[in-house]
Amino acid sequence: MKEINSNIIQPSMKELLSFATSVKNVEREYELYIHSPVRRLYGYDFEDNVIGCIGIELLSSKRSEIKHIAVSTKHRGEGIGSKMISFIRDKHSLSCISAETDKDAVNFYKNFGFNIISLGEKYPGVERFQCILENK
Repeated sequence: MKEINSNIIQPSMKELLSFATSVKNVEREYELYIHSPVRRLYGYDFEDNVIGCIGIELLSSKRSEIKHIAVSTKHRGEGIGSKMISFIRDKHSLSCISAETDKDAVNFYKNFGFNIISLGEKYPGVERFQCILENK
């Protein structure tokens, strides 16, 4: 895993971020990672290609929110998402990690050990979930 801090967004990173946010927001979100002092973006390399990314916002010295997490379609189901969460937890010595997600990804967080709370329909027809992982 490596921190991404280039001012130029690579095509593979652009594609990964588009899986985690709307395509129209990719550039703006990437800029936030590059310029915000509390945001970090990490890439997961495999054979010289970035095939996964995780973007976080540091809320305090021990708390973080996952803003984006994505794995290339052909590498999903290989445990890369879990490795990326473990990486940020260890790198930043986090005691609490949170994420907000939709029905498609909620089981990923549940399987990792996050507690899941339904936020109801935040948008018409779209149920959202708050996922919280606390180290005891």
